Amino acid sequence: MARINLLSPRLANQIAAGEVVERPASVVKELLENSLDAGATQLDVDIEQGGVRRIKIRDNGHGIVKDDLSLAMSRHATSKIVTLDDLEAVQTLGFRGEALASISSVSRMHLTSKAVGEDEAWRVEAEGKEMTTAVRPASHPEGATIEVRDLFFNTPARRKFLRTEKTEFNHLQEVVKRLALSRYDVGFRLSHNSKQVYDLRPVTDQLHAEHRLGTLLGKKFIENALTIDVEAAGLRLWGWIGLPTFSRSQADLQYFFVNGRVVRDKLVAHAVRQAYRDVLYNGRHPTFVLYLELDPSTVDVNVHPTKHEVRFRDGRLVHDFLFSRIHKVIADVRPESGEMPTQIAEEPESEVASMPTQQSRMAFQREPQGASSSSLPWRSSSDSSGEAAVVRGQLDGLRQLNDNANRAISGIDTNNMFPQGVDPLTGEVLAPDVMGFNGSGSYPVAVDSGERFNNLVAENNEHDMPPLGYAVAQIHGVYILSESSVGLIVVDMHAAHERIVYERMKNAFYAKSVPSQPLLVPINVSVSQTEADLVEDNQTVFEAFGFKVERTGVESVMVREVPIILIDGDIESLVRDVVSDLAVNGSTDVLEARANELMASMACHGAVRANRKLTIAEMNSLLRDMEVTERSGQCNHGRPTWTQLSMSDLDKLFLRGR
Repeated sequence: MARINLLSPRLANQIAAGEVVERPASVVKELLENSLDAGATQLDVDIEQGGVRRIKIRDNGHGIVKDDLSLAMSRHATSKIVTLDDLEAVQTLGFRGEALASISSVSRMHLTSKAVGEDEAWRVEAEGKEMTTAVRPASHPEGATIEVRDLFFNTPARRKFLRTEKTEFNHLQEVVKRLALSRYDVGFRLSHNSKQVYDLRPVTDQLHAEHRLGTLLGKKFIENALTIDVEAAGLRLWGWIGLPTFSRSQADLQYFFVNGRVVRDKLVAHAVRQAYRDVLYNGRHPTFVLYLELDPSTVDVNVHPTKHEVRFRDGRLVHDFLFSRIHKVIADVRPESGEMPTQIAEEPESEVASMPTQQSRMAFQREPQGASSSSLPWRSSSDSSGEAAVVRGQLDGLRQLNDNANRAISGIDTNNMFPQGVDPLTGEVLAPDVMGFNGSGSYPVAVDSGERFNNLVAENNEHDMPPLGYAVAQIHGVYILSESSVGLIVVDMHAAHERIVYERMKNAFYAKSVPSQPLLVPINVSVSQTEADLVEDNQTVFEAFGFKVERTGVESVMVREVPIILIDGDIESLVRDVVSDLAVNGSTDVLEARANELMASMACHGAVRANRKLTIAEMNSLLRDMEVTERSGQCNHGRPTWTQLSMSDLDKLFLRGR
């Protein structure tokens, strides 16, 4: 057996380069992060042949003093951390001190720098041979310029794994894009083969930040995005989330930053996916650019060589915070007529593909976001698989709950939104003495809803019209046509009613604190000791959803009570799924997901069917219900429920004004 030898500095650096330097994009990432850590406010990136031939990065940071230039090329040499306490609360993008040494071992690298306050600039060179470097005078303004040529020239095996020039540059461009999204106060210029790709100036206000977003991600994202800025329990979340109807076939328009560091974290992805679960079309992925700010000491960034992953000290708190806040923003979307969304400067259409977006021409109103620190410990799980079993024996009971919710929601005061003399729930013209509900609790007695109704609506100012307007006709028993102050609104009546029924079922179901039923014959479930410990430690998770699960042995648990809505389901499999989710994510919403699947199925079957003729009163009642129902823009399957054509859109169709 070979004797143990000490690796040479060059070989050690080349081994480290295998972790740090995967392709030209990796080089650009490391160098740009160093420049940002040096306080640069302007970064110029010049690329040739996808970065394989040449990478040149220039910054205006504080530079490197002469005596530190040679040391900067050594492994484990950094100015960013000194003690273990520094490592446990890292606030810089880089901290390992391996980037320059690794890059110089597989390329020809030149570093020129002038430190702030010094009179001269200095240059150091390394070409992947010996690790000794020589420093000589140079001409350079304050800051630093790093030039990397002939990447992997001395490791041909690594060079063979590189892709085409276009592919490599696309990866490199994505790195610049992410860093530009992380630091709006820094300017970025990117050119490839002497052709300018980006010229992003530093921005400090919302309008210019959204313009940068539009430049990098396409203006359609901004047109279909909701802003979020909430704070609770020492966490702050801000940024933009795409509307459910603006989704992608791939998870490629998702950017998440933790204290300014771009990360790809499973916990974060899981929380966001669950927040969109009820409103996203099957197989689609949400879009977002989100920023999480928290105490650096509560997040470990030293868990991956490329620093793409992080570990939170309290992952469950972070997960529930992200889920609850994003879920609330989506639920609070309300249509508001008479105002168009903010547009950014015209530019070529991006490659962002979206589902049909009824809201793309409408403004949206959200309720103010509070800073409550309450969390939902059982609302957090991966997608549940399989169809929920239909509990026929409980259908009547849930329909009764739905009827109760219908009556409760009828009490919402919306009179101020509608013209005088028109019923706010139905849009019908009312006799003068029946503006309130009659003694039986049913809708008010309506009078002539034909010509008199239309005349009354026409006489009222446009600002008195409700957001979804008033129904004027039904098309082929499927779509409702409504006249609003903006133009024409088309509603898919089945999809809209399906969402309304579903939301009322959920509200009624959870308002009763999830009623449960004892099992005549308790179910014994064999589990591992670790899984039994999880069940014992998470009793509140099961109790919150009507389950009573007790530990009966070292490797067994007993199910004694289950929620009524899941009484006929596969209880053993359900318990195992919950335990598995707890083990992976630290929390679960498998129980809620199964119940919601069942209620969604019931709502679909209970909603008004196509080809059913509705009266004007019934159509207006549906529109009013949509205006006060959460997530009414999508049905239970994520399909849009309504779309709008403004008067200008209609004029374009018929070439009016030309």
